[in-house]
Amino acid sequence: MSRTNLNDITVFMAVVDGGSFVAGGQALGMTRSAAGKAVMRLEDRLGVRLLHRTTRTLSLTDEGRAFYDRGLQIFAAVEDAEASVASRAGTPRGVLRLTVPDAFGRRVMLPLLKKYLRAWPDVQVEVSFTDRVVDLIEEGFDLAVRIGVTDPDSRLVSRIVARYKVMLCASPAYLAEQGVPGGLDELADHDCLVFSSATRRQGWRFRNEEGDWVKVAGRSRLRLDSGEALRDAAVSGEGIALLPEFLVAEDLVAGRLTQVLVNLDVGETKIVTLYPTRRLLEPRVRQFLDLMVSELGP
Repeated sequence: MSRTNLNDITVFMAVVDGGSFVAGGQALGMTRSAAGKAVMRLEDRLGVRLLHRTTRTLSLTDEGRAFYDRGLQIFAAVEDAEASVASRAGTPRGVLRLTVPDAFGRRVMLPLLKKYLRAWPDVQVEVSFTDRVVDLIEEGFDLAVRIGVTDPDSRLVSRIVARYKVMLCASPAYLAEQGVPGGLDELADHDCLVFSSATRRQGWRFRNEEGDWVKVAGRSRLRLDSGEALRDAAVSGEGIALLPEFLVAEDLVAGRLTQVLVNLDVGETKIVTLYPTRRLLEPRVRQFLDLMVSELGP
C-alpha cells in the first residue's frame, strides 16, 4: 500500500473519531478542505461512499463502518509491532492491573506472577480474580485473561496464548450410583454440571462419529458461575462436568475424578488475552505477555 493510501486512511479515521472534517483535520494539522479531499480520494479509490454528509452531521455508511473497524485492526497491529520492538528497550515499572478467571488465576497465573515479580522488581501487580466479564477500558485494566472467549469489541486486541484439553469428568461415587454413560445419547439421563453466569452460559458440543459438531443437553439442575465450584461439585458427586485439563489433572491422578467417554472428541479450550487497542503497550504489559506465551504456549 502506498504512503498516500495510508495517509488518506489515517485522515478518514481521524474524521470519524472527531465527528467532523474540522475536528479530524485539526487532529492531524490539516484544514477542513484538505481532510474532505483526502476522504473523497479514498472513496473514489474504493468505489464506495464511506460517510453520509449533511450540513450538520456526519455518519458512517455500512461500508464505512466495516472499513473503520478494519482500520482499527490495522493500526492496532502496527502499534503492536512497534511496541514489540520499542518496549523491550524500556524497564518495566509501575502497576500492572490484571483481571483473570478465578480458578485459572489461582492455579496457573499465580506461579507466573511469582516469576514475573522476581524478574521485574520495579513493578507492582493488582489482580482481580473473577469469572465476571469486565470492561477493561471502563474499569482501567491493562490486560484481561479469558477462557474460550474472544471479545468482539473493536476497542480490544485478542491473542491466544495457550490451549488446554477439555474432558468430561465425574466422581467414582457418582458413576457407581448413576452408571457410566456409554455414548452421547446417554448424557441426557445424567446430571450435567454447567457453567452459567449473567453474561454467558456454557454449551456442550462434541464431535460425533460422522465428524460433525453436535450440541448435547442433559439434566442441568445445578448451574454455577465458577470453574472451581464446578470442579468441587463434580468431586463431591453432584454430576458430570466439562472441565479443562489444568483444573482436574491432579484429581484424575488422585482418583477423585474419573474421565468419562474417553474417546469422545470434546475439542479444546483457548486461553485468550485481551488488551486495549491504540495504546502503546507499556514494558510491564509486554513483558508479562511474553512470559505467558513462553510458559504456557505449545
